[in-house]
Amino acid sequence: MKKILIIYTGGTIGMIQDPVTSRLLSFDFDHLLDEIPELNKFKCQLDTFSFENPIDSSNVDPDIWIKLAEIIQNKYNKYDGFVILHGTDTMAYSASALSFMLQGLNKPVIFTGSQLPIGMIRTDGKENLITAIEIAGSYQGDLPLVNEVAIYFENELHRGNRTIKVNAAHFNAFSSPNYPTLAKVGIYMHYDHNALLPFIKSELKVNKEFCQDVGILKLFPGMTPAYFEAIINIKGLKGLIIETYGSGNAPNNEWFVEGIKNAHEKEILMVNITQCNQGFVEQGRYQTSEVFNIYGVVSGLDLTTEAALVKMMMILTLDYPIEKKKEIFLEDWAGELTLSSPYDKPE
Repeated sequence: MKKILIIYTGGTIGMIQDPVTSRLLSFDFDHLLDEIPELNKFKCQLDTFSFENPIDSSNVDPDIWIKLAEIIQNKYNKYDGFVILHGTDTMAYSASALSFMLQGLNKPVIFTGSQLPIGMIRTDGKENLITAIEIAGSYQGDLPLVNEVAIYFENELHRGNRTIKVNAAHFNAFSSPNYPTLAKVGIYMHYDHNALLPFIKSELKVNKEFCQDVGILKLFPGMTPAYFEAIINIKGLKGLIIETYGSGNAPNNEWFVEGIKNAHEKEILMVNITQCNQGFVEQGRYQTSEVFNIYGVVSGLDLTTEAALVKMMMILTLDYPIEKKKEIFLEDWAGELTLSSPYDKPE
């Protein structure tokens, strides 16, 4: 009998509607079976762990990531899989963080949630939770089918650090635009075994260090020099994600080039991420991205902004020269990036 731990952090899925006031209230997850009696049919042991003070996912920060990682670390040997119930707004950030923090992970850690509270008649929460539990408990012999951090939502399983939230109104809230879906769920579950991370027997090690002196600059037509300078001159700034156009392009105005040069001289770790949901940063493909190559901006390849930001927070805690940090950024930690460009021509 497999043992699954359900960790409730907060979010829409853990709400029920007060019959008197119609307000949405958190409910005691010890009474989970009362809301979803179907869970009694599972041939596995289900235990729950609820945050003492459930939070809206808009309030998630690195302290929450550390708390989640410590819960998994402390209970790792007791359970075969973990399901994390989390608000959708920052789920992709948290899934990315856990994928990097839980080094040597070889058990399933499945994030899920819902767009409608679990106590409402049309909720998507029941199906999401039931299937997430089934995935977390799916083993082939002694080996889990999924041994990584993933997000399950609306019939699809995605790698956590490849996922972005794409819809605030529909049940299919998440997508993995630059990486194949790990599993598709209908009458049957179809896993893409070529897309899943391979099982590697290893000891779990947890990285809990983050540097929050980072920022995100999204380029837009009409951006003024004053706005740009205010961002790159933030006191104590150590890292900057630059969300650029297309395949990594930016204006080549003199003030923009000078600002990138100044940030480079301050040894700010800069990473170029495309604003497009799907695609690949190819610095130097157009003249308007050459400035980044000149002044040491890291090409973010096909990383999501969420994964890039969390990875940057962790790399900035390392006691290495800036050039070494840039090299480490382009290392594959947990299947979060594609190292070969789709524009590379075969020799």
